[in-house]
Amino acid sequence: MANNEESRGLKSLLDWFANRRKSGSTILERQEREIADGLWHKCSNCGVLTYTKDLRANQMVCVECAHHNRVDSDERIRQLIDANSWRPMDEQLRPTDPLQFRDRKAYSDRLREMQDKLDLVDAVKTGLGQIDGLPIALGVMDFRFMGGSMGSVVGEKLTRLIEQATQRRYPVVIVCTSGGARMQEGMLSLMQMAKISGALQRHREERLLYIPVLTNPTTGGVTASFAMLGDIILAEPKATIGFAGRRVIEQTLREKLPDDFQSAEDLLKHGFVDEIVPRTALKRTLAQLIALHQPPAPTTTHNMVVWETRSLSSTVAE
Repeated sequence: MANNEESRGLKSLLDWFANRRKSGSTILERQEREIADGLWHKCSNCGVLTYTKDLRANQMVCVECAHHNRVDSDERIRQLIDANSWRPMDEQLRPTDPLQFRDRKAYSDRLREMQDKLDLVDAVKTGLGQIDGLPIALGVMDFRFMGGSMGSVVGEKLTRLIEQATQRRYPVVIVCTSGGARMQEGMLSLMQMAKISGALQRHREERLLYIPVLTNPTTGGVTASFAMLGDIILAEPKATIGFAGRRVIEQTLREKLPDDFQSAEDLLKHGFVDEIVPRTALKRTLAQLIALHQPPAPTTTHNMVVWETRSLSSTVAE
């Protein structure tokens, strides 16, 4: 009889521990689910937990270690452009699969998956807006869409943006983040480098301002073209900027590269970047640069005719 009571007591005690362990795991799962739902953000650099609302208020820059978290194109536009001044361009342009490319899955399927998942058409958003009341043509690349790779649509949208800016005499700012040219489009993606560079040259011939902002990462064909063609080149702190990957270079040179190789700070030291600007100061810096480099008024035929008429009338009078 006593043994039965002891066994029942032991069983109830084990049940109590089991229920406690189960409730504890439920609480832990609930906490993890709350963090995953976006209430809190754990910094990948210092590990500090920050309330997501506070992090967004600081433009996704860690308040503890100043680590610049990657932001999407919509968030970047909100950070830079004045409220109610953004006018998107060429939203109807959509990528196709002219080469019928296939690796583990068809390129057309990859595009469809990315578009459905991210609600993006391709890896760049372009448009016209204002920064502190100053007009600007802005392009923002989005690394989430196939690593921000530059395909035909990215090249076409940026080219149209630059041409529109040239026509309107607006400065151009492109926020770069990319793994390079899009391999699924082969030679067509490489052609975008020349196309965008040509549009930028025509923009420069009109004595108009172009500022690329290099963010983490900016590599490959983007670095080899429009990312390095700016009148003033800005970069975010500790952004990875380069052409080939670090491992490829080490294997080619058979040498160990410095720890800060291909960082924004290293490129600033060697003159490839003009200034490193924290994200919290980027809008103010761009506004100052644009204000200092306002385009000269174009010389019109009407003004030349008036000047020549006045010169002729003065000569006759004399």
